[in-house]
Amino acid sequence: MKYENMNEASGGKQEPINTTSTWDVMSNQSISSVAGTMHHHHHHHQQHHLHHQSSIMQQESGSAMSQVIVPTPVKLQAQIMPPAPNIVDHLTPMVHLSQPVPISQGATLGGFSDGELSQELQQQGWKKFWSKRENRPYFWNKLTGESLWVMPQLKPQFDPITDPLGICGGAPVPLGNGPLPPVTPGGSIKRRASEDGNPAGGVIKKFMLAGPWDLEVPTNVIIYERAPSNLLHIHPDAEALRCSLLSKLRICYQELCHTRESIDDPKDSFNRWLMERKVIDCGSDPLLPSQCFPEISMSMYREIMNDIPIKIVRPKFTGDARKQLSRYAEAAKKMIESRSASSESRKVVKWNAEDTFQWLRRTVGANFDDFQDRLGHLKRQCQPHLTETVKASVEGICLKIYHLSTEYAKKVKDKNNQILKDNGLGDVIPLGGPASTQRKVWCYPVQFSLPAPRLPQVDYLPEREQTILRYHGDAMCINNIHLTKLEHLYRYNCFDDKKFEMFLPRVWCALKRYQTYLGLNEGHATQMALPVTVFECLQRSFGVTFECFASPFNSYFRQYCSAFADTDSYFGSRGPFLDFRPVTGSFEANPPYCEELMEAMVNHFERLLSDSTEPLSFIVFLPEWRDPAPNALIKLEGSHFKRKQVVVPAMEHEYRHGFQHILPKGEVNIRAVHGTLVVWLQNAAGTARWGPTEERVEALLEAWRPGRERERDRQELLSPPRQLTHQTIPSTPIPLPPNCSSTLPTNPVAAPTSVLSTSIPISHPTTSLNTIVSSPTTSSPTSPMSTLAAHPI
Repeated sequence: MKYENMNEASGGKQEPINTTSTWDVMSNQSISSVAGTMHHHHHHHQQHHLHHQSSIMQQESGSAMSQVIVPTPVKLQAQIMPPAPNIVDHLTPMVHLSQPVPISQGATLGGFSDGELSQELQQQGWKKFWSKRENRPYFWNKLTGESLWVMPQLKPQFDPITDPLGICGGAPVPLGNGPLPPVTPGGSIKRRASEDGNPAGGVIKKFMLAGPWDLEVPTNVIIYERAPSNLLHIHPDAEALRCSLLSKLRICYQELCHTRESIDDPKDSFNRWLMERKVIDCGSDPLLPSQCFPEISMSMYREIMNDIPIKIVRPKFTGDARKQLSRYAEAAKKMIESRSASSESRKVVKWNAEDTFQWLRRTVGANFDDFQDRLGHLKRQCQPHLTETVKASVEGICLKIYHLSTEYAKKVKDKNNQILKDNGLGDVIPLGGPASTQRKVWCYPVQFSLPAPRLPQVDYLPEREQTILRYHGDAMCINNIHLTKLEHLYRYNCFDDKKFEMFLPRVWCALKRYQTYLGLNEGHATQMALPVTVFECLQRSFGVTFECFASPFNSYFRQYCSAFADTDSYFGSRGPFLDFRPVTGSFEANPPYCEELMEAMVNHFERLLSDSTEPLSFIVFLPEWRDPAPNALIKLEGSHFKRKQVVVPAMEHEYRHGFQHILPKGEVNIRAVHGTLVVWLQNAAGTARWGPTEERVEALLEAWRPGRERERDRQELLSPPRQLTHQTIPSTPIPLPPNCSSTLPTNPVAAPTSVLSTSIPISHPTTSLNTIVSSPTTSSPTSPMSTLAAHPI
């Protein structure tokens, strides 16, 4: 007979095959069994040859070999049938396939529906073929020669700027379509043993960001699941409008004080007004107070009154003390004459002012204390009458500022609504809350119930030590190391922007918010942070993993509470602390110096400690103000949850500047001009775990000694990098039931359920379409965002 062409199972090679007789077929059947034991490397060709011989035998005899199937080309075959057992069952299976057989698109082979490979995989050289031996598809890369049984995975995407070699990428995300064959646990199935690589080759390198922080400390804070926030996502246009209106409001406050009371606005008074209003504000704007009761701020009223008729300062020299006494008497007399005051008030103030002038004229050689005593006497006599005279005017200032703030908040809301409409999000229905709010979960950043609009481009201008972010000519500066920190926090906590397309606009908004909130050349005292050495000691000795009052710029841990949930949640903020209700955990609290906020904080601590039986600890740092002592300090010292208190003297410890993200490193540490009171508030379980023993308290005071942070930095330059301090946290065991472990897991993600107390059924919150709940993890910050999704515990 003539030659025939047919496709081999190995890839469609065409070879000429001679025709033979039936006797030759039967003879070769016995010979092949011997050849199979001596020359197994020819089995492939023998198998094909026997198939061809059987087809010829069937053509000649018609019925001699009725079980043999006539072969057809693979590309046209609908289904592969097993070979005849009396011919090829004795053959040894093929060791390998010499060349792949491409599968035509749309063909159905062995019940497998062939879907097209993704465009990205095809560009990387991948093709799909059919294995006749295994009766299933496989994948072969024409560029690398690699072959796999399973759908290949895309190479991990990486940033060519921050990671040009792609060595910090996490595990690739599998892409593709169609059903996948069974996968061997532990990774992809290699088709050849020679393709097995080094098992350690796939280890992900973990990048530790050095700086005045430790972003690798996992949280030990557990909360009840929360509903998503109804706050709107930030937008540079809306933020620019909000900040311009707030700056306008600050200028208006200064002008009102100057024109109505002839004084400058008290230093930091406007910032404290914002904080005091936010304690009771129920409005929707995160910055501008818009729904407060009462409308008159007692904080603003009190600070303006303290500066009437003039601002009293402690003079340095005797001449300054004499001059201040004279100025106060003159200003009091002028004010009482120019206002509509009662006759009794006029009489008392004018008589005391004239008496002071006479005393100054006849007294020669008075010392510093004499002038200060005389000033105190004059103020005690005149201040009540002056306060009664200007009360209506000062209340008018407070009302005017509040009403303007309400009006400005409405303008910002209208701007945000217009932005949503322009992006087609005007009719989007906010997502609902969780089905149950009684599930205990590891603390996670604030979620949003609404999707984020598209953000405009922000100019990125890097310099040697700082980076400038500019939007419509409004430039914001930030130190390069702090910008890198924000990038890491963004990877840990933001899940709606894996490609960092909205990173720079959101950083610009955060910088703009805090610059406007703090004001120019003021407000840094509200953002001062503890030194790094103190945080290390708190974490090492007391298990602290959470800051109650921080910002993305000055936080030490990656989990913290801050003033603004809308700008800071992308960088790990859990929102304002007064809205945060933890069940267990160890906290550091260094609040801004606003009396109303500090008092609300202490009340919040009391409620949390009373409601929880799980370990709960708050280490509070407050200024030691004694003349007079604020209500927060009195309540703190009288709390029945107080376990210990110590006072660090003034000028014997340091803080980090509130503008550390824009200042040079040498100007960050500043001496404390007042003493600091440290108080441990703990419930019984918290004391058993993180109690303030003498050794731990002494270690804290030593870590706060001036210069310790510089010594630490110098030591790190001379010695290898320090070990992670959070890996060995001494803690006192907590008495638990016999079937429970005594400590919480160090890594909440990897911890099994059995290590937690049975009284804490912990799960993870349901995720929304816009934001995925963050769970603490120590994985690489450069890993894909999907690796940071919530894991059930």
